Amino acid sequence: MKKPLPQWGGVGVGYFQIHLLLLLLSVLAGSSAAFAQRQPAFVTDSLDAYIRRGMADWQIPGLAIAVVKDGKVIVSKGYGVRDVSKPEPVDENTLFLIASNTKLFTGTALAKLDDEKKLSLNDRVTNYLPDYKLYDPAATQLVTIRDLLCHRLGTKTFQGDFTFWDTNLPRAEVVRRMRLLKPEGQFRQDYGYCNSAFVTAGEIIPKVTGQSWEQYVETNIVKPLGMTNTFMLTTGAENRPNMARPYTTNFTLDGKPIRLPYDSVDNLAPAGSMVSCVKDVSKWLLMQLDSGRFEGKRVLPWSVLQKTRDANIVTGSRKSPVFPVHFRAYGLGVFMADYAGRQVYWHTGGAFGFVTNTCFVPEEKLAITILTNQDNQQFFEALRYQLLDAYLGVSYTDRSRFFLNLTRPEDQKQQQELAKMAGRVAKKARPALPLSAYAGTYHNELYGTITIAPTATGLKISFEHHPTVTAQLDCMDSDTFRLTYSHPAFGIFPTKFSVENGRVTGVDIKASDFVEYDPYVFVKL
Repeated sequence: MKKPLPQWGGVGVGYFQIHLLLLLLSVLAGSSAAFAQRQPAFVTDSLDAYIRRGMADWQIPGLAIAVVKDGKVIVSKGYGVRDVSKPEPVDENTLFLIASNTKLFTGTALAKLDDEKKLSLNDRVTNYLPDYKLYDPAATQLVTIRDLLCHRLGTKTFQGDFTFWDTNLPRAEVVRRMRLLKPEGQFRQDYGYCNSAFVTAGEIIPKVTGQSWEQYVETNIVKPLGMTNTFMLTTGAENRPNMARPYTTNFTLDGKPIRLPYDSVDNLAPAGSMVSCVKDVSKWLLMQLDSGRFEGKRVLPWSVLQKTRDANIVTGSRKSPVFPVHFRAYGLGVFMADYAGRQVYWHTGGAFGFVTNTCFVPEEKLAITILTNQDNQQFFEALRYQLLDAYLGVSYTDRSRFFLNLTRPEDQKQQQELAKMAGRVAKKARPALPLSAYAGTYHNELYGTITIAPTATGLKISFEHHPTVTAQLDCMDSDTFRLTYSHPAFGIFPTKFSVENGRVTGVDIKASDFVEYDPYVFVKL
């Protein structure tokens, strides 16, 4: 026998339960519909097609994206493949090197220590690293932790990175060699993006906590956020499951992606060694949008996040002719700007074969992260701008098409220059001197030594601090050779030897602008 329904006022409560349930479902359906309506049409109707078209235009094998809005992850998915030789799709858990998106983790760690009174961001670096020196003795005495974290040392952007990137120099030696970086700008006045400064800042953490940079950040930030698929170092990346493979179209004649080796940049870890996925990065972004809370729990004090977002150096104050931006600045591992009247924080990350970004707009409770595995493209940024435009009510402009129109002539020019160099080499001109005259050991004060030796067809360079990289020198004419690195991403360049009175005295060595802009002058010993 069925148990009778309880009675209320002579009417079965079951009737009211059903009525209330239907009403609740109606409200929830309406809320869902209203929530969907709050998402711009670009996101609900056009995002997939836009991404697939952009990946084809820019020759990107794989891309992952997450969009956070109003405390919810609206989009978290992958497109394309991890490896062009295998049908392995990218998904929200696919791993990418996030490179300089590591920097805000480092800035946040030091801001936390400042908040806890374990150090001050305005402490002099020499308080913790007594032997630390910059090129200028006055700057050495004045430089603070804050200076290190906001790129205001006066050095040029990427200065010294050929010496440090993918090399066998340990972190302590990277820090020591900063004294050899002759600044082009003024200390605390001129902005210059400096990876080795972040390494130096990271090396202060063990002095205060007894933990390495990676241990401290993982324990205090990564684990509390439940970022279980995030790794602090690049070591072992090639063996991790669901890992994207790195590709580039740079320095290729046909513009097709070529596979690259994984970077090994743990010596620059506080500046750019982390490996993660959009599912995990979205947790970091949710915390940024909720004033330091994640899933209702306090991970970091709001005051810590505020410290990272304080502008420490202005990087631009002229209205952009392209974007709705007027002012740009840098905090502690994060850029900031106005965008269509909102305050936007962001950073990009570049490693060989990977370019990535993160972005958050607290006023709109909006955040974006985009991870890709092809480094010679601007689509990862065009897509970010396209999403900002959509959410912030900016009139539609095809950002991908705009960037394509800017970069394609540059790519074509590079391909023409590569073809010209190949044509000059094909003529098999004899160098001005016997190959043996160019052989020997060469030295640069910052880098160290390279060794040049004759081969059957030309000359080979071995690099003291890049043990896995060599370069081939093929004569184009007289004392000018084509330099081709064994690692494709380092590039192909014309290289000229200096000759005085019939004797070779030195050689200029250039690497990709992705690494460092200026060539190194090596003097023959």
